[in-house]
Amino acid sequence: MKSFIVSLILAIICFASTSSAFSVRPGAVVSSPLSTASASASTTSLNVFGKRKTKAQIEEEEALAATYWQGEWVCKDCGYIYQKQECAGMFFEEQGAGFRCPQCSGPRRRYAKKVGDRVGTTLDGGDAPILIFSFGGVALTIAFGIWAVENL
Repeated sequence: MKSFIVSLILAIICFASTSSAFSVRPGAVVSSPLSTASASASTTSLNVFGKRKTKAQIEEEEALAATYWQGEWVCKDCGYIYQKQECAGMFFEEQGAGFRCPQCSGPRRRYAKKVGDRVGTTLDGGDAPILIFSFGGVALTIAFGIWAVENL
């Protein structure tokens, strides 16, 4: 009961000290956006996304884009289509080895080029090296097991 009273007193003190945050200032409320000309004639200019690019910067970006794959990169695990805008504005080829699919966290090697309806292989060989070494390891393990049974 004592803790309830203490928490109630603290709540009252908090609300009493912040009551000015909830009060409405006169002139802050506009009845309608069409009622005053000053509300619609705002001269505020915000550069939220930075400065405009110069023609030289635009041409440089276009030349860089021409050196990369113009088609789509698709994650073979989940079907996510790589979007340059969603991934720090970098082309897929610029992503490092630690890049992961934003949707399924699949590694970069699971991405493939999409041409029409066909999906090809990635820049770093796809899964072929992994599968070859995995099956090779299984074969060596079986061979060692057979050798151990016959010789030990």
